[in-house]
Amino acid sequence: MDRLKKRTDFLAIAKTGRRCVTPAFILQSRPSPSDGPVRLGLTASRKVGGAVERNRAKRRLRALARHILPLKGQPGTDYVLIARQESLRRDFAAMRQDLEKALKKV
Repeated sequence: MDRLKKRTDFLAIAKTGRRCVTPAFILQSRPSPSDGPVRLGLTASRKVGGAVERNRAKRRLRALARHILPLKGQPGTDYVLIARQESLRRDFAAMRQDLEKALKKV
């Protein structure tokens, strides 16, 4: 699984991609310009909290994506997970179910 690093990639997915909102995160996806592996981007705004909370939320989302995306993600697709404040408190098993449902939806 590769990472999305450029702001233009994030903006392109936000503009033209599909999205699914869950209590803990927002999943955005769109087909990748190249038919490579699944690419993932993570982001957490200051609405989530301070730096410590944002980093914790991104770590939880990264671990979640590491478990689910290789199995359920579409190859050649870019995904962005946007942390919400609930991602700090929500049970990991519930977040896992949310991500599986969101992947089916998008």
